[in-house]
This record gives sequence, structure tokens and C-alpha cells, in this order.
Amino acid sequence: MHEPMYRGPREWDAETYDAISDPQYGWGVEVLERLELRGDEHALDAGCGSGRVSERLLERLPGGCLLVVDASAAMVDKARERLGDRVSYLVADLAGLEVHEPVDLVFSTATFHWILDHDRLFARLREALRPGGRLVAQCGGEGNVAQHAEAIEAVASRPEFAPHLGELATMWNFAGPEETEARLRAAGFSEARCWLEPKPVTPEDPLKFTMTATMVPHLSQLPEELRLPFAEAVLDASPKPLTLEYIRLNIEARVPAS
Repeated sequence: MHEPMYRGPREWDAETYDAISDPQYGWGVEVLERLELRGDEHALDAGCGSGRVSERLLERLPGGCLLVVDASAAMVDKARERLGDRVSYLVADLAGLEVHEPVDLVFSTATFHWILDHDRLFARLREALRPGGRLVAQCGGEGNVAQHAEAIEAVASRPEFAPHLGELATMWNFAGPEETEARLRAAGFSEARCWLEPKPVTPEDPLKFTMTATMVPHLSQLPEELRLPFAEAVLDASPKPLTLEYIRLNIEARVPAS
């Protein structure tokens, strides 16, 4: 059996994520602010989440159009509530993405690290882009939340949790810039530039934040009565106050013009 390409849960608590995702929103806005746009592009937001960054992207496209995609129907519903009828919506795994019409821009933040096969991901995104089209993205990169991931792994191996979590040995794909540039070129992008950027976060409510943003794959596999004990055990095994050492992988690439 092939390992699934998307490691994140199929459904998220979209309401809570929308409320606690200020760090992800801020990073997304930073990426958007360095993006040069004419305003008439056909764009695709790959992993739109609850649509907070998508809303800002839409403001930059007064003469264009936007397709938002997420693997979670709950996230897409939340984005639809925020963005309304000016946007097209698709629930889909990005590693199997198919679009009816190619786009000028694929934009993405806080998503690609949930997909294990980046070769397949970039090949699908390349197919979704017109000649000369651009990919501008940011996701978790090499070394991202390493100490937190170690605490999760240690707690997941405990006898009360391990029987439920045996298939989650590989939870994230935190790639480095050099290997990502090589994958992009192999997928057919003519230009590729990637770099890492540290973005540490000390959440005000560590339990709520981590249960919604970092431990979701594990919690979704556990029985209801074990979810809170698992999360509390991870935080007990972590330094206090909890600081998540986020490291973002920035990605910029272009498809050949012809």
C-alpha cells in the first residue's frame, strides 16, 4: 500500500484555528507583501486554511480571480464564509491537484510541510501553472519546531498512546532549501530560489495553540478521552514557558515562458 501523500488530518477545527493562527497569518502577510502583482492575475491559494491570508491576496487582485484549495472541507467552508462569491473553492489534496484552467500564480503558506512527497507536489503545481507562471510559498523548513517534535515523539511512544499512533512515525516534511530547489527544477521550474527564516513563537495559550496547530495529526488518531492527556503530557515534557522554534522555508520559482 502506498503511504498517503498528505500527513495532516482531513478535518481541522477551523473555528479554533481561525482564532489562534495569528503567527501563521502574520507570516503569510509578509510573503504576500514581497509579492509583485499586476492585479489581473488568475491565482491559486494552495492550502487556504480559514481564508485569512486569502482575503489579503484577493485585495491585491481587483481585476483577477482566485481559486482557494484545501484538503479540509471545514477549512474551505470557513474560507467561503469569509470570502463569499468572488472566489472559487476546491477541496483537494494538493499532491493530486487538478485544475480546469492553468493559473498565473500559485501562492501558499503554512501548508507544504504536511505533504510527504514534495516531488509529486511540485509536479502537480507545475502542471497547474501557465507558461511564465510563478510559485511563491512558505512552509515549515529544516529544523522547524524540532524540540517540540521530539517531545511529541517521546509521548507518542508511551504505552497508553502508542497503539493508536503507530502510523504517524513521519508527521511532517521539513525540507531544506537546496533539496527543495533541486526538486523544483526536476519538476520543470526554470528558476528556483529557497531560503530559511527563523520565526520563534511563544503562544499565550500553549495548550490551545498546540492542540490546534501542531498536534492535530496525533490527536485525530486518539480516542476522545486520550486527547487532552496526550497534549498535557507533551507540554509537561517541554521547556516552560513554551517557545516553538518555527523555521520557515521560503520558496520562489517560475515556469519557463515557452
